[in-house]
Amino acid sequence: MSDTNSIPSFGAMLRGALGDAIIARAGENFLEMCHEDIVFQFPFAPEGTVRELHGRDAMAAYLPKVGELIDFESMSPAIAHRSTDGVTFVLEFSCKGKGAKTGGRYDQDYISVIRLQNGRIVRYRDYWNPLVLLNAVGGLGRLKSGFEEFLDD
Repeated sequence: MSDTNSIPSFGAMLRGALGDAIIARAGENFLEMCHEDIVFQFPFAPEGTVRELHGRDAMAAYLPKVGELIDFESMSPAIAHRSTDGVTFVLEFSCKGKGAKTGGRYDQDYISVIRLQNGRIVRYRDYWNPLVLLNAVGGLGRLKSGFEEFLDD
């Protein structure tokens, strides 16, 4: 599994939603689109799990672990809403998949708030239903397992 393309077509979905001109200097995959100092937040993540990541290196370490939990099958095209500041976007999209160990469905809807700086993603807030994730992975214990290095306890 690739650490930069763990979700099929995620980079393509983002490029389509944000536009080639906006992220023209960025690469094709998600990590290449991220600013070195990206802040990635999961406001609805269950208590005691990863709520925030800082930096592209943290994202590079985190993504493969997500791929160990979820087998992503497809990603919908996003509906993009561009703010008046021209660098903040709200995306609506969904994905389909299943828990890698449980087979439980991971059919998730997302609202993401993305801020760009110099053509790269500098802040990404990812809003999703934690119950869908917990069902797919087999509960809170399994979700926490393997992510200790990312927790601020």
